[in-house]
Amino acid sequence: MSRAEIGSCAECMSDEVVRLRRDFHQHPEKGFEEKRTAAIIAQYLADLGLEVKTGIARTGITGLLRGGRPGRTVLLRADMDALPLQEKNDTPYRSINDGVMHACGHDGHMAILLGAAALLAELRSSLHGQVKFVFQPAEENLGGARLMIDEGILHDPQVDAAFGLHLINQIPCGYIGSRSGEIMASMDSFVIRVRGRGGHSAMPEGGVDAISISARIVSSLQRLISHEIPPRTPLIINIGTIHGGNAPNIIADLVELSGTVRCLDEEIRRTIPQRMDRTLAEITSEMQGAHELEFEEGYPVTVNDKAMANLVKRVAGDVVGPGKFLEVPPTMASEDMSFYLQRVPGCFFFVGAAGSEGTYGPHHNPCFDFDERALTIGLKMMANLAWGFPENALPL
Repeated sequence: MSRAEIGSCAECMSDEVVRLRRDFHQHPEKGFEEKRTAAIIAQYLADLGLEVKTGIARTGITGLLRGGRPGRTVLLRADMDALPLQEKNDTPYRSINDGVMHACGHDGHMAILLGAAALLAELRSSLHGQVKFVFQPAEENLGGARLMIDEGILHDPQVDAAFGLHLINQIPCGYIGSRSGEIMASMDSFVIRVRGRGGHSAMPEGGVDAISISARIVSSLQRLISHEIPPRTPLIINIGTIHGGNAPNIIADLVELSGTVRCLDEEIRRTIPQRMDRTLAEITSEMQGAHELEFEEGYPVTVNDKAMANLVKRVAGDVVGPGKFLEVPPTMASEDMSFYLQRVPGCFFFVGAAGSEGTYGPHHNPCFDFDERALTIGLKMMANLAWGFPENALPL
């Protein structure tokens, strides 16, 4: 079967994929709470005749499609979790769950992958190798990918390549974006506790002001970026919260700061905790205070394999046409697809979802939505990547 024929089959499934997306959107569930979502997906895959496993990393699911011809195993992944947001859109499919919303496109990712499973299941007798469909919980900062990998989803059968996509409103509908190498940043989190000595604000000489120390720390962490990191190396250290003090006339003895670090260079990323700790020690010692640093590793840099990125580019040329594949610059946002790509060659790519009519809110916004025509494009991409994975056509 040609890519054009797969595309024609995908067009016939457009209404079904939109239906699935709207159902998921109307019933969003947060990370590790995707019980209704998981039940629907598991039943759908079982009805297609796939080998289904549930309860992976609490709510994750895999569906294995075995082709009728020998070949390798390709993993296709979609994330399932929604965000803790109150939706403000006025659509027939708006969220009915208070304070929870699919505001990042994961509802569309699931619908695309189910559509790809249905399409490829119809072609199983001619399919080389296996396709492992992975529906992953808790992408939003909870690391569901790492947990699913720990529970063995890259084995039995051994996965040879992995692909994931993300609907994105920064690219017009009808375009695909990706690149070889680093495409998304790492994301780590930290908590800093600054300890001083409390006292009366009228007698500052008797205390050590933890707030003043913290103010110095905030500016010095930015100096660390500009003075210690090689120029043009993307690095962000962001302080997201500061809590300290009890009253305006008391010198604060404790301040807690928290934030994130994002980087596109794994070697530099590994040095950041030590650099931060040294900076904090210098400041707190000079100002007669003390500090504690808790640094938690989050998501690694998302790195696309060169050969797999070239495959995505070739498939995109057939799916959306010449000139509509974009070599996108790396973004400082993060993705736990990075965990899969650390272990097997693969590619993460963006499917343009910005509509020509109307205005959609940005990602993680209560007015987020996207052009649903992008769903069919995503379906064509996923189905063709699995069908055309180069090694699948070779005998083992």
